Amino acid sequence: MNAALVSMVVPFFAAMLVLMWRPRQQSWLVIVASIVSLLAAVMALLSVIDSGPQSLNLGGWESPLAIRFQLMPVNALLIVTTAVIHLIVVCFAASSHHCQPIKQAFWPLALLLHGSLVALWLSMDLFNWYVTLELLGLAAVALVTLAGQKALRAALDYLLLSLFASLTYLLGVVMLYGQYGTLDIALLATLTEADRVTQTALLLISAGLMLKAALWPLHLWLPAAHSSAPTPVSALLSALVVKAPLFILWLLWSRVAPSELAVPMGFWLALLGSGALLVGGWSACRTPHLKTLVAYSTVAQLGYGLLALGLLLHWQLNDLQAALWLFVVAHALAKTSMFLAAGEIQAATGKKRLNSLRGMTLTMPVALFAFAVAGGSLIGLPPSGGFIAKWLLIQPMLIEPAYWPWALLVIIATLLSAAYVFRVVSQGFRQSSVSATASEHGKSAQWLALLPAILVWLMALFSEPLLQLMDVFSA
Repeated sequence: MNAALVSMVVPFFAAMLVLMWRPRQQSWLVIVASIVSLLAAVMALLSVIDSGPQSLNLGGWESPLAIRFQLMPVNALLIVTTAVIHLIVVCFAASSHHCQPIKQAFWPLALLLHGSLVALWLSMDLFNWYVTLELLGLAAVALVTLAGQKALRAALDYLLLSLFASLTYLLGVVMLYGQYGTLDIALLATLTEADRVTQTALLLISAGLMLKAALWPLHLWLPAAHSSAPTPVSALLSALVVKAPLFILWLLWSRVAPSELAVPMGFWLALLGSGALLVGGWSACRTPHLKTLVAYSTVAQLGYGLLALGLLLHWQLNDLQAALWLFVVAHALAKTSMFLAAGEIQAATGKKRLNSLRGMTLTMPVALFAFAVAGGSLIGLPPSGGFIAKWLLIQPMLIEPAYWPWALLVIIATLLSAAYVFRVVSQGFRQSSVSATASEHGKSAQWLALLPAILVWLMALFSEPLLQLMDVFSA
């Protein structure tokens, strides 16, 4: 647990140093802090593998007054994933020339985002989740505004909807506290009953979380916010920030909710996930803008996570938890690569439309290759992490003929993913009207964009230990 706390505290401490000390080489301080946080996260993961779940009551209080942190296999892996992606993104921001105007404000906000995420992963208390979600949301909105005037409308929509989601969430929390007198997840799991108050409270909390995560049909703020934000910010939002509410939803319905409420709710969550896969995929196939396409892809890919969560609740199949969290990790890596590559291409061409990609195989081959490799994981091509997650999801659907419509849905969503990835890659192979030569501009940033795409394909080499780690209820 100490290592996990270090991974959380170091970004906060580094953010204060950057704000108060204002060193000339802020990027190096941020990169060093990110490396230290990553090493601590890896140590935390190794400790939970060796010793099992670990708990800490903050302030020395005992239950039910204590605010409890818990380290378990799933959130240990999420802490490592967060640290890896944050390190890659800050290195990209330091090396990319087009990120220069945002750097001074980007560093402390990115560190605050990192620390808030780790605090959220560790928390096991409904009110503590509210606090960390607010910190996360404010940092995310501030990061979006770094793009300047063009992003202010999207950032304002994001802020207002996030505040409305927080009020909805908080109303549900108040109802649960009034009913049971505690907000600790472990204690609530032993107390909750399938009554009308509990059901209403859980639905209110879920609605707030779905709005914050931009889960369909509450996704309308996401494409504008993610596409208008600076490139490293888009990567952090899509890869990490929208996953935090999904984590809380999983614990809320799998641990706190009685099975009488969780089973029917699982069907509706799976249905909403299906809508996200179809609507998000179709929107990505239709949009003419590169970063907007990647943003709609996020809406679609989150549908896999919501579908996996819904079916594991509805069918009560714990095996689907591995599919859920492998989707989260694989999507985080792939989407980081796609947004970094798309942003670098868009900055180099100065244009937003897909037809500006013509000739990219000659001018920016590394960035286009990074996009294609990451897209392969989103499609589910073997042996990527996306393929492993999708195979785990579809296996139970093939057992019973009654489940086959769900499998058909996954196949249709896969075809839509292939269609919008092919739209981008095929443009790069088309001949440009302007003679193009390979450019050395931003080479290091392009290679950094490729790194997470390579990592998501390397997940296949560690599939067995990852699947063992995902067996969260045996831990």
